[in-house]
Amino acid sequence: MTMAASSRAIRPLSNKLYCNYLVFGSVQSCTLSGRPFSTTPRILDEQETVQKVRRRRTDRIPYYELDPNKVRIRRHEQALLRTGRVPIGSRRRRAALSLLPVQIPFEQLPYQCFQEARKVLAEDREEKLKKIATQRARLAHLEAQDANALGGDNRKTVKVLSMRKELENLKIHADYNDPLVKKRFEDGDGDMNKPIYRFLADREWRKYRYLVTEQRIKQFNIVPDILPKLEPTAEVKLMYGRKTYQTGSIIDSSITEKLPKLEVQVFDKGERLITVVCLDADVPDLEKDSFDYRCHYIASNISISPTKRSLPLAMLKDEHTILPWLVPHAQKGTPYHRMPIFVLEQDPENPLVPEQVKAWSKLKRDGFKLRAFIDKYNLRPIGFNMFRTVWDENMKAVMQKAGIPGWDVELKRKKPLSLPYKKKDSERYR
Repeated sequence: MTMAASSRAIRPLSNKLYCNYLVFGSVQSCTLSGRPFSTTPRILDEQETVQKVRRRRTDRIPYYELDPNKVRIRRHEQALLRTGRVPIGSRRRRAALSLLPVQIPFEQLPYQCFQEARKVLAEDREEKLKKIATQRARLAHLEAQDANALGGDNRKTVKVLSMRKELENLKIHADYNDPLVKKRFEDGDGDMNKPIYRFLADREWRKYRYLVTEQRIKQFNIVPDILPKLEPTAEVKLMYGRKTYQTGSIIDSSITEKLPKLEVQVFDKGERLITVVCLDADVPDLEKDSFDYRCHYIASNISISPTKRSLPLAMLKDEHTILPWLVPHAQKGTPYHRMPIFVLEQDPENPLVPEQVKAWSKLKRDGFKLRAFIDKYNLRPIGFNMFRTVWDENMKAVMQKAGIPGWDVELKRKKPLSLPYKKKDSERYR
């Protein structure tokens, strides 16, 4: 390439390196400083990188200063959960609260559409309250009537229960669209004595956690191995310390040697008495070459309600205990043992008497039949949870400490007998 050709090629590039600007009517020119190609970064770039790193470090907030109402970063949410606190509400709501310069009450948010909608909802709620008052008057009138005029006691009872159910539905519909009610429920401040909060909690439970429990019942063949039918209506959480275990988890034997803590959440009003039963559904029976049941714990006459859900079994009095806690154990070589925990609602008219239950001839640990126990005392299963236990590194010490025999025995499967081999004539292959 000649000099003239190279100059023509470079001229457009050189024009880009000059800029003109107007200063008080005169055109001035400036030359842009160029930098040759290099593999090392500029000092300015290095300073910007250091400033970004410092800025990231300053964004970190100590865990004790995190506000559950304002965390909006996933890293801060995880740090908050590690401390045992749960972020309140949705992330969008917490982000909006963190950006507000002044904390404004939720019902006073300065949005015209929001305030107009609240007026419409308030008018609708007034109509529902009038229907509730009318339904209460009808119910009181029905209860005051003679049963013979209504066709007997059974017919009167059915009508009263039907009208009470309709009254509860009206109470739910009166508060269902209230944004303050939903806000309190999302914040965990809902009063479970009110029908609307019980309805919202039940609906949230049935969206996912109930489906998981139902799937575990089918997966581990709880029905029909233990009970012919089981439809939970109460949520049961299994806890050891501060940790909540999922249904069907395999828990270390050093943890399960102590009584667990249960959280039983019912979604209908009123107190009731329950019985808690824990059993082992996979006890090997060497004589019959099959599996049998063993009862590990029974406690009765325990009072629970929608607002009273905590149930630390280790803190129950002796008057509630029918069979004390037997350490869950599994011998070496056996498959996992299913340890289901059933919450059984008692008949309010026939409470259990521990002395009479202990004197029952069929009440024994080995070979315990839950179906016979339920039929005998007219119990109704309302809650379920379970865990599994296997032979682990701590099982030997746990069994020795509890005085349970079999820690030095290893069970092995029998090898299947092979079919007798018959040598065939070699001439057929020629």
